[in-house]
Amino acid sequence: MPAILGSLKVINISSGGVLSIGDVGLISPKTTAKTYAGSGSFNTGDFPQTYNVISSTNTNDNDVLDENIIAAI
Repeated sequence: MPAILGSLKVINISSGGVLSIGDVGLISPKTTAKTYAGSGSFNTGDFPQTYNVISSTNTNDNDVLDENIIAAI
């Protein structure tokens, strides 16, 4: 089904990122990363406002592999 878009604002696309507009059969990133951040760290928009009194981030990770990338050609 076709996508109808209004305005689109792309700030940044990293070297392993994927930007897709419209119909997509398969989206396959080529890299993965694990990022730890506290409350309100990844807010987006032109004028974000956050009010966090106490923020704690749990970084315990017991599994060995999180995302296994399988290249699809």
